[in-house]
Amino acid sequence: MIRYSLSRRVITATLLALAVAVSACGQGRTPGKAEGEVAAGDYERGPHRGRMLRDGDFALEVTIYEDGPEPLFRLYPYLKDKPVDPRQVQATITLGRLGPVTNRFVFAAENDYLAAPGVVFEPHSFDVAVAATHAGRQHRWSYESHEGRTTITADAARAGGVTVERAGPATLGETLALTGRVEITPEGQAEVHARYPGRVMALSVGLGTRVSRGQVIARVESSESLQTYAITAPISGMIVARNVNVGSITGGGAPMLMIGDPTRLHAEFLLYPRDAERVRAGQQITVKSLAGDYTFNGRIESVLPSSNLTSQVLIAHVDLPYQGGIWRPGLGVSGEVQVGSGQVPLAVRTKALQPFRDFTVVYARFGTTYEVRMLELGRRTPEWTEVLGGIDPGTEYVVDGAFLIRADVEKSGASHDH
Repeated sequence: MIRYSLSRRVITATLLALAVAVSACGQGRTPGKAEGEVAAGDYERGPHRGRMLRDGDFALEVTIYEDGPEPLFRLYPYLKDKPVDPRQVQATITLGRLGPVTNRFVFAAENDYLAAPGVVFEPHSFDVAVAATHAGRQHRWSYESHEGRTTITADAARAGGVTVERAGPATLGETLALTGRVEITPEGQAEVHARYPGRVMALSVGLGTRVSRGQVIARVESSESLQTYAITAPISGMIVARNVNVGSITGGGAPMLMIGDPTRLHAEFLLYPRDAERVRAGQQITVKSLAGDYTFNGRIESVLPSSNLTSQVLIAHVDLPYQGGIWRPGLGVSGEVQVGSGQVPLAVRTKALQPFRDFTVVYARFGTTYEVRMLELGRRTPEWTEVLGGIDPGTEYVVDGAFLIRADVEKSGASHDH
């Protein structure tokens, strides 16, 4: 089982309290009361607030001690409710976990209690078997202690949209957030000039008028020949700028009109010096509308200097599809560009992560049973999160519908009574 760090709290936690929580939520079953077997809910607290297990005159108090780097079992023996020298007692605890995984603890005397070196890993959810020997007599107890666990039928899980994947290796991409806006590409723009200086005699278009290539859009009377000639649209598109009116004199340096093709678009993203060295042509980028309603996955086509010669800002260009007009010139957009990637041996889908107590968890699936797995996390991207510990490779975990599992666990109230 993978070792990982746990949150530290100076508390003596008890397996008894776990059984109480399970009983309250209906997660624990009540086993038949064979000799030495304890039903969930039939409990007694000992002097150290632990779970008291009795067999005749002999009793054993079971606690989980967390005043240290990791949770550890401590056992306190009694005879006729009087403390017994722990050197006179031999004891073991066996934990059966989902998986199936078994943890066995062998105890030795330490101060006034028995201790085992093995860590009681989270989640503290298991079937417990305790064995002790004192004065030549053997004592045995068993009980359930479950937390963060629920059972959902396959049909109910399917109806709730629950899907699972197996924890395993993944490629994590490092991303950089950018801001920019949609513009018409240079190839989608054209200036309209008069071939000969003269007076504008007719103008059949205004701002926003759509025109076709070759369409007559104005007539100008030449100042030299006094002949009127037609001016046609060099490209199809929309009139985006108009610098003349009927009667104006044209023929200077400024264009009469500007035509832009709204179907030929790209996004322009600003690259400041701290980011410019990490962005290259060919890198993958996700473009999003500011409202987040639309996204496009593309590649950076080019990185060029700003038109402002004194600026150190570069411009990254990303071609955009027309997509029925959802991208419009002048609209702001955000971008996430993948600036690096690396393979990690173990990862889970980021959207599968859920809060549980002080931990970030996923819900592992074992048949129709689901149980939390507390994770130690590494790098995170919108798609994947690296896992450093807390779940075994190959374990099935809930990706979609994790909220359904979480809600069922929270509704049951089955939690660790620390």
